[in-house]
Amino acid sequence: MGADTATVSGDAATASATATAAGPGATEATDGARPRSRNTAVLLVFTAITNLADGVTKIALPLMAAHLTTSPARISLVSLTLTAPWLLVALHVGVLVDRVDRRRLLWLADGMRMLAVGGLLLALAAGGITLWGLALAGLVLGVAEVIALTSAAALIPAVVPRPARERANALITGTETVANEFCGPFVGGLLVAAGTGVALGATWVTYLAASLVLLLLTGRFRAAQDTPEATAHAGASTTGASTTAASTATAPAAEPLDGDARPEAPAAAVHAQIAEGLRHLWGQRLLRTMALVLTVLCASWGAWLALMPLVATRTMGLSADEYGIVLSALGVGGLTGAVAATWVNRLLGRRWAMFADLLGTLAMMAVPALTTQLWAVALSAFVGGMGGTLWTVNARLIAQNLVPEAMMGRYSGVARLLSWGALPVGAGLMGVLAEWCGVRWAFLVFAATVAATVPVFLRVVTSDALRAAE
Repeated sequence: MGADTATVSGDAATASATATAAGPGATEATDGARPRSRNTAVLLVFTAITNLADGVTKIALPLMAAHLTTSPARISLVSLTLTAPWLLVALHVGVLVDRVDRRRLLWLADGMRMLAVGGLLLALAAGGITLWGLALAGLVLGVAEVIALTSAAALIPAVVPRPARERANALITGTETVANEFCGPFVGGLLVAAGTGVALGATWVTYLAASLVLLLLTGRFRAAQDTPEATAHAGASTTGASTTAASTATAPAAEPLDGDARPEAPAAAVHAQIAEGLRHLWGQRLLRTMALVLTVLCASWGAWLALMPLVATRTMGLSADEYGIVLSALGVGGLTGAVAATWVNRLLGRRWAMFADLLGTLAMMAVPALTTQLWAVALSAFVGGMGGTLWTVNARLIAQNLVPEAMMGRYSGVARLLSWGALPVGAGLMGVLAEWCGVRWAFLVFAATVAATVPVFLRVVTSDALRAAE
């Protein structure tokens, strides 16, 4: 998963009018249509390239682990290292994103990715990759992903005016989905089949290309400054935070204060800023419920991704490229959801579009417990991918409307700690359950857990609550 970005529509006058609401970070990106369009195009290319490489590593590392061991727990360990950093560093990365130029953080993330993949290449050349080497590389890649995704999420409200965000989020999600879940796994399966060195070398070159693309960006993407209004908004505890309140919270601070507002902060200030992000999420019932439901869904996705390499190769008897096709079904579904997001929202409403993710994830967990037919597992992955994209498009828009731009880094860190942090938990639990009671029962346990979120979602995520978030 690479950096988020968006396409901005409207003329230069509209861009100027919306820059104030978007925050100081939008000023440089919306000074005129040409630099704004250039930055958007560059970030979209960067997103596509990094997600393509991430999609390759997503399939390559677990498959390499599956060739080194037949233990479900050990294979799950490699998948766990890819996502564990969301539990370990997400909160502090959120504070960093609200203090540092977000473009430079995207660069840092790509450098870390190149370091991890390059280390595996050196290990391969020295005589072979070990399971612990894969785990270490996965950990570095996971930290890089936390930095990249948190930075990218915070950029969106800075460069995209509010009326254009639904379309922009659909475009972002579609780009991520095509590259990360469709092209990446499919290409990754072919590359692993061609050889481990080929897969790792191609991935390293792709990350290098993404880093070079960042050279084309213009301007700076530093966070908006915290203001008393933003702090007051952060403490708001109502579910239906108004658009007016959000606009007030994101009003830019006076320019002379910019240099004074970024001293080296002591550790206590970091903890205080983390607490602000926690209070903002937990104080709003809609955001809190969405985060908790997504925690269960992400745990289930982590479990599915962790065990499917073993199920596909040992139980279903699939080759590496055939397993890539199964994973690509996630991408096809995700692409379908991205293309149809606006239409589905108009037809069903935002609430039922998001509810599709619960049904899709339930299908992903239940089907492998009932059958090992390739078409059935691929179909459930398609439904899950489509639901996941519909949730992502709408959840991002809701958060961007309710969260001040100055707090987007901290909010994203907290929200993804709860949700994405569940990915390694789900992977670990799936490995343990599969060892103790078998693969079928492990999938059924997760299916039952997803089903338990349905009444919670329907009770809190109502049409009235979503209208208030607009």
